[in-house]
Amino acid sequence: MTAVFASAYIHAMDLEQAASQLEALGNPTRLTIYRVLVRAGAEGMPVGRIQERLGIPASTLSHHCKRLVETGLIGQERQATSLICRAQYPAMQALIDFLSDQCCVEGSQPERFAGHQHKAPIRD
Repeated sequence: MTAVFASAYIHAMDLEQAASQLEALGNPTRLTIYRVLVRAGAEGMPVGRIQERLGIPASTLSHHCKRLVETGLIGQERQATSLICRAQYPAMQALIDFLSDQCCVEGSQPERFAGHQHKAPIRD
C-alpha cells in the first residue's frame, strides 16, 4: 500500500466514522439521550433512569442506545441488574477534533470559535 493511498484510506475511515456519528446524532431522540449522558458525567446513568427522565418506551430507548453504541458514542456496562450507559468522551473529542481539523481549514478561522461555548438547557 503506498503512503498516499494509506493516508487517503485513513482519512476515508475517519470520514466514514464521523459521518456515522453525525448521522446518529441527527436524530432528535438520540441527541437528547446523548446530551443526558454527557451531562451525567463519567458515572453514567442506568437505562431505567434515562427512560424515566425522557418518558419514552423501553423498546424505543433500547433501539436508540443500540445505534449510539454502534457508533462508539456511548458505552454500556452491566452492573448487577442495572444496565449503565455512559458517554464515551474520547469519541466525542475525536469527533470534535475531526470537525475542527478537517472542516475548519483553507481560509476558515477556527480561532474565532475557540472560546465559544453555548449551553442549551435539556428539556425534560
